[in-house]
Amino acid sequence: MFDAINEGGGTEFQKEVEIEVDLDADGEEDEEGQGKVKSAFDLEFDDPALTPEMMKGQLLGEDEEDNVNLDEIDNILELTETQFPKFTLAKNKARFLRMVSWYRNKEEWIEVAPLSGVTKLFKQQTKELEGIRSSKLDYEMELETGTLTPSQRSYRRDELKMCKVQEKMAVHLISKLQLKIKSGRR
Repeated sequence: MFDAINEGGGTEFQKEVEIEVDLDADGEEDEEGQGKVKSAFDLEFDDPALTPEMMKGQLLGEDEEDNVNLDEIDNILELTETQFPKFTLAKNKARFLRMVSWYRNKEEWIEVAPLSGVTKLFKQQTKELEGIRSSKLDYEMELETGTLTPSQRSYRRDELKMCKVQEKMAVHLISKLQLKIKSGRR
């Protein structure tokens, strides 16, 4: 499978993003998700670090609300596991944990990365941020219509929260990338 992927051009990150994996078992995302930017965090893989114990207490019931105000959080990566946002769907919690791990690794990588690699990641993240914001806007508009069933509304709230979290982490990473680019050009 990976041989076919590696034949084309692009970075490993771009190749991962291009792989389409449908994580939504009920099929709702298929029709709404068309045309939206897929993220590397949507990819499903066996991660031995993601155990059922990590999910315990981190998922919301359908009628529960998460009391975490994402607007008040400057850097999601500095939160403890108990302070992480809660999600209705286990797949979103797992996706969130992979996302946190990916962003933490990138922040460490920035310290030792060559300027060309930092610039390339900056461009990728800036482009991905546009897609995240577009998806976020779509979910906000859908939730405002009031025509969704309770399960659809719960699903959209979860996806909206995921977009907000990913946007915050991307903005934080982009600002670090900008600092590295500026300091590298002096």
